Amino acid sequence: MIPVTRFDGSEIVLNIDLVQWIEQTPDTVISLTNGERLLVREKTEEIVRRAIAFRHTIASGPVVRRAEDDERAG
Repeated sequence: MIPVTRFDGSEIVLNIDLVQWIEQTPDTVISLTNGERLLVREKTEEIVRRAIAFRHTIASGPVVRRAEDDERAG
């Protein structure tokens, strides 16, 4: 899930698994697999960067907190 901004300034969180394609015309249009299209302020490159960062976070796995770390933090 990545945040994107609609042209009215409202922020939504986009499920990148539903993105079919992204087009710069000159505005950015995101086409979803359900047929819906979103017009957003971010450029294509920024959306791709966010999607890659999101995927990297998912691939890294869960963050595991250890009791020793909590004790050191205080």
